[in-house]
Amino acid sequence: MTVEVSPRSRRRLRHASRLPSRRVLAALLATVAAAAGFGVVFVETSLARIDGSFTTQDISALLPTTAPESDDEGSDDPVDAAAGKALNILLMGSDSREGDDNQELGKGDVGGMRNDTTIIMHISADRSRVEMVSIPRDSRVAISDCQMLDGSTVRGWTGKFNIAFANGGQNGNAAEAAACVATTVYDLTGILVDHYAVVDFSGFVDMVDALDGVPMCVTQDIYSPKAHLELEAGAQVLDGETALAWARARTGTGLGDGTDLMRIDRQQELLTNMARKALGLNLLTDATKGTQFITAAASAMTMDPTFGDSHYLLGLAWSLRNFDTSNLYMTTVPWQYAGDSSGDVLWKSEEAAEVFAALKSDRSLQELLEPETTDDATTGSSSGGTDAGSSGDASATPSPSASTSSEPSVTPSPERETQQEILADCVIP
Repeated sequence: MTVEVSPRSRRRLRHASRLPSRRVLAALLATVAAAAGFGVVFVETSLARIDGSFTTQDISALLPTTAPESDDEGSDDPVDAAAGKALNILLMGSDSREGDDNQELGKGDVGGMRNDTTIIMHISADRSRVEMVSIPRDSRVAISDCQMLDGSTVRGWTGKFNIAFANGGQNGNAAEAAACVATTVYDLTGILVDHYAVVDFSGFVDMVDALDGVPMCVTQDIYSPKAHLELEAGAQVLDGETALAWARARTGTGLGDGTDLMRIDRQQELLTNMARKALGLNLLTDATKGTQFITAAASAMTMDPTFGDSHYLLGLAWSLRNFDTSNLYMTTVPWQYAGDSSGDVLWKSEEAAEVFAALKSDRSLQELLEPETTDDATTGSSSGGTDAGSSGDASATPSPSASTSSEPSVTPSPERETQQEILADCVIP
């Protein structure tokens, strides 16, 4: 399914005026935002250390041009440089085996790089909503031609969505891979990406371990020899390596039908609980622990220079300081099976176009997809995804979203959950 847009309306990712890897960036933002009060001295000391950990690369030369937007300067206070503007952030997970840690965690020497996970994270202009739309890797779509940093072009073709990342990553450069995905996303949806972030295996493990694990509800015994994963049903805290295996596993017992759609459900559940724990810990009130987590997150990602500027990131996080994970809404591009032996999925043209239009106009996805729930009280948080993969239809995880507002949200600080409280939500069928 392709939403027609004019090529002339494309633009580059925004340049950064200050220059100094997948799916858990929302947890990073939530963690930073969890600090409702902290000292400038601590912030500046920590940011100096964090900036040295960021890996950034400007891919704007690989994308259509636009005039760079100015950046706010001259203030050490947390200021959201994108205040009043909705943001679309492209999150990707690389399965690259480059480096000893990634090769060991990936359980094999596999050439090239692919993205098992692609998420469009939308932050509303009033900072009241964070919406995450997963794109199945097995989506059969038109892959765009990709420009490379050496001036060459890699031709696209119709195939599975993760071909875009593989095409762009032919030289082993995660930023080139991200540029190809961003271009393909634009050509398919008309959504202009403001920032990108790519995380690899070892980076993801480090981030989970810096949180001292993520609480999860395992509803049935799981055994996946290929993913080196064995879990008993029940509430438990997963360390980094186990969480990575949980997010990657497709085959084995207790994993549903083994499709990428079922894996997306688990990934969305993992993201939600990471954000819940991060918010509950208020990590920036503990300088040592907070710096450890944010440094792990920074060193785990490859991102554009603006997003890799700690002052920009802090300002964005500060504007989300009252964000509640009950307003984190996750869904998957509306889809259906291709109906052949390929295992591919096709986007439902009309429904998918509505989702992308809502993102572009900054309208609530929950109001679009689950209008009956927006009239109910929006209390509590989601601890898991729906059975989208087995139903053959796209369903949002039942995580209530705040309603759209034209004014900046002013709300009391949300109640934070402890790890024990998150685990207590676990119910085994």
